[in-house]
Amino acid sequence: MYTKEFDIRWSDLDANRHLANSAYINFMSHTRMGFLMENGFGQRELAKYNIGPVVFYEHMYYFKEAFAGKPVKVSLQLKGLSEDGMYFEFVHNFYDTKGRNFASCEMMGGWIDLQERKLVGLPSELYENLNHLGHTEDFRILTKEDTRRFNKKPLDVDPTDL
Repeated sequence: MYTKEFDIRWSDLDANRHLANSAYINFMSHTRMGFLMENGFGQRELAKYNIGPVVFYEHMYYFKEAFAGKPVKVSLQLKGLSEDGMYFEFVHNFYDTKGRNFASCEMMGGWIDLQERKLVGLPSELYENLNHLGHTEDFRILTKEDTRRFNKKPLDVDPTDL
């Protein structure tokens, strides 16, 4: 399991004086990028392959409030990975200084070719680096169908209705 520690800053709080939703998202993104950059997914390597990560969704679950004054740790584990590395699913957990889990998030994403703007699989060396991340107990091999399991589709409207 990969972890990163954060201090809750004044700017991370919302009107209720607890950790704001946007701060959770930022802490998770920072944790993911920390792992990726430390494991061969830096800007130079991504530019070499002309790829970048995209987020499909993030499902947050809040259990308790978090307040400024004590550091928090955010974990990262691999919950799923497609055979070609095109799709990945991560789990983030948030812990206080006593190890109590106060929030959790499941997120799914993929890799796109930055010129073609289409999903692509990972080169084998990057696939191995990503698959090296600690797996959750319910880790599974992902398929394209997993990316559509919530059956969400865009619903366009007449622009005059906006």
